[in-house]
Amino acid sequence: MSMKGKALYTFQSENKEEISIQENEELVIFDDNSVDGWLQGENSKGQRGLFPASYVEVIRPRSNSNLTDCSISPVGSPGNDSSYFPSAPNTPFHMQQGYYDDDDDDWDDWDDSSTVVDDDGRSGANGHSHQSPHSNNPNVHYRAKPYMERQDSISSSRKGSMVGRNLNRFSSFVRSGVEAFVLGDVPMNAKIAESYTIEMGPKGPQWKESPTPFSCSIEDPTKQTKFKGIKTYISYRVTPSHNARPVYRRYKHFDWLYNRLLHKFTVISVPHLPEKQATGRFEEDFIEKRKRRLILWMDHMTSHPVLSQYEGFEHFLMCADDKQWKLGKRRAEKDEMMGANFMLTFQIPNEHQDLQDVEERVDSFKSFAKKMDDSVMQLTHVASELVRKHLGGFRKEFQRLGNAFQNVSQAFMLDPPHCSDGLNTAISHTGRTYENIGEMFAEQPKYDLFHMLDKLSLYQGLLANFPDIIHLQKGAFAKVKESQRMSDEGKMDQEEADGVRKRCRTVGFALQAEMNHFHQRREVDFKEMMQAYIKQQIAFYQRVGQQLERTLHMYDNL
Repeated sequence: MSMKGKALYTFQSENKEEISIQENEELVIFDDNSVDGWLQGENSKGQRGLFPASYVEVIRPRSNSNLTDCSISPVGSPGNDSSYFPSAPNTPFHMQQGYYDDDDDDWDDWDDSSTVVDDDGRSGANGHSHQSPHSNNPNVHYRAKPYMERQDSISSSRKGSMVGRNLNRFSSFVRSGVEAFVLGDVPMNAKIAESYTIEMGPKGPQWKESPTPFSCSIEDPTKQTKFKGIKTYISYRVTPSHNARPVYRRYKHFDWLYNRLLHKFTVISVPHLPEKQATGRFEEDFIEKRKRRLILWMDHMTSHPVLSQYEGFEHFLMCADDKQWKLGKRRAEKDEMMGANFMLTFQIPNEHQDLQDVEERVDSFKSFAKKMDDSVMQLTHVASELVRKHLGGFRKEFQRLGNAFQNVSQAFMLDPPHCSDGLNTAISHTGRTYENIGEMFAEQPKYDLFHMLDKLSLYQGLLANFPDIIHLQKGAFAKVKESQRMSDEGKMDQEEADGVRKRCRTVGFALQAEMNHFHQRREVDFKEMMQAYIKQQIAFYQRVGQQLERTLHMYDNL
């Protein structure tokens, strides 16, 4: 039930999910139970959105035996997780796709009863967190702050920590838990079962290579049915090199793994999975395209020193028993080393790094990533247009040319006394040659351009992740500067400010290691992509030249 409220302070909105309120302004509050210190309501201008609960007093109706009056009381505590939004008018994007894409259905025989309990207590199926209806954009997914992080933030505020928290709870800096980590709100767990080492390399911090590198093949996409043919899906044979024992996975199993990785590895660019498709999921071309892109995705995963060591990834690759799969799946979904806690798993070098130098390197990478993203998009557009021409325009033009030669040959045959059979045959063969060349153009993209577009799609996904990852480092830098300013003003102990700086170093080392890994993979991948494309182009034009040479020789002895 909605109720009235009064703004105690002025608040300026920072994004489209929030609304501005003015001191003493009358408000309508849809629910007085706050979530992470935020309420949803309407201001006097009729604008609806979020504003800080601590900025508002709620005027509550209070019933008495003979009369009803109103009392003013502060809003509920920030840790209250009660739902405060009405039912979302739009179904979340991943659920919309589930209506028509079998790859998004429940886990069937893998785990019919399993649901994922998200970090804030809300559940989601297949490893997806339910999208909170904070935004009308169905493509935007918000990751809630982990429960441990909220509790730590509250306890820290009781201890009197002076560095301000970011009021924008949708910021990736807040959602990822990096803010809580940098501010020291995450207690050190004495039993951290996993560890990821960052070491100094010739080009700066880098992830320590996996002691047991491996590869993984994805083969034999096969249509399967269940429930007496009611449900149909594609199964892939997945074979890791370190044990050579295949397991069979559907796309939704890849999707589950992707979501686990996305939630855990906040400072790593996890490549996007191949896109879903509403119709034609069982057409040969789509199945082949998805397989190619899953292979690239898997190659990137196995080549990453951190992602390849993840226990959930190992479980995905090696578990063939249904019962063990369910146990491992639930264990991965209950992983405590997520968000802010994940930052505790890093072992960083002792080398000193000036934070100003780190910030400059991050800014340089940010400019590079933006330019690379633009150029990859441009190349994707050009290559896609070239595919369209190969399949349509080029084929059609060569067929028209071949047909024209055929017509000349037929015309020469209409006056038999002056007909040269050899010349007519050669011209007719020339027409068929150009028709064949048209078909060769139509077939060629599957050997070169399709593979180029696959690789570019992978990098579009990787590059799309970096703005949020860089934002984590920017947020950490800001907290360092704020803590040092407060220390200089005598408002904070220097020891506490040094702690913020030390934890910021951890974030900086992790980001630089990921940047260096990206550059390393980029050089390998683009070298391979360009070599493969040019080799296929040479082979293609050699085949075209051979066809034309054979045709030319037909005119030699006329």
